[in-house]
Amino acid sequence: MASISERNGARQGEWTLALRYSALGMLLIAPAILVFCAVIVYPLVSTIHLSLFSIFTPTLQGHWVGLENYADLLSSSTFWNALRNNLIWTAGTLFVQVVAGVALALLLNNNNVVFRPLAQSLVLFPYFVSTVVAVLVWRWLFNDLYGILNHFMLQLGLIDMPINWLGQMPNAMISVILVGAWKYFPFVVIAVLARLQTIPPQLYEAATMDGAGPWGRFFDVTLPQLRGVLTVVILLRTVWDFKEFDLIYLLTGGGPINATQTLPLLVYQQAFGLNRMGMAAAYAVVMMAVMLVFMSLYLYRFRRGEEAA
Repeated sequence: MASISERNGARQGEWTLALRYSALGMLLIAPAILVFCAVIVYPLVSTIHLSLFSIFTPTLQGHWVGLENYADLLSSSTFWNALRNNLIWTAGTLFVQVVAGVALALLLNNNNVVFRPLAQSLVLFPYFVSTVVAVLVWRWLFNDLYGILNHFMLQLGLIDMPINWLGQMPNAMISVILVGAWKYFPFVVIAVLARLQTIPPQLYEAATMDGAGPWGRFFDVTLPQLRGVLTVVILLRTVWDFKEFDLIYLLTGGGPINATQTLPLLVYQQAFGLNRMGMAAAYAVVMMAVMLVFMSLYLYRFRRGEEAA
């Protein structure tokens, strides 16, 4: 009998200790949960709630409309045009960023490059420079009257008359994509270069002994080793580029004639240009849903590829 009571007492003590540890764990993570709810859950729920109302921005007063905002949104050609522009911008700038970032990272990973530490420092310059400053410089370069880009092309005989880079299509979209890629490709360089420096040299030696050339070593050794970091980079840059606002707004303002207007610009226009906060919230919710769909598809395909490998 004494042994049974002792065992029961020991079990009760273990349960009490486990409850204390659980309470301590909840207490320790409570600040993180509060911050998460304050900066993510509450704004998300508030946005969804606002999207069900017709809200006048200056007074934040309005009335319930239910799903009417979403019906008007999906039937609007403006939304579909902005979504198309958003996808073109995201895909274009992401492609240029990844290609340029991987190429430059491979170059900087070569120990024979002259002034390699200086080059590694300078490559970060576009990423750290203010977006406003970068846009002002690029607007000067692209100016069709006194821009240095048109001046050099005229001097070299590549063109007969100045090109309107930001005032007509498809020049405006191409220009915005190039500026966005220039501004953000250093992020790709940093991530890829860090991974390249951890690849074991023995893999390249074995590939060389098997007769693999530079391209063979890249596709058989380097690219598979970069797959994980490239997945993370593409996911992050896709989300960040899809919701990019300030660079496009300052470069073109969505013009010419809404040709470069993306969903973030449309949200801003609805909220502060047309004073339709409820409609702006609906656009923001749809934009989030589009990102979730594309991210889910991308992760699904990546996981299928990993399982097949």
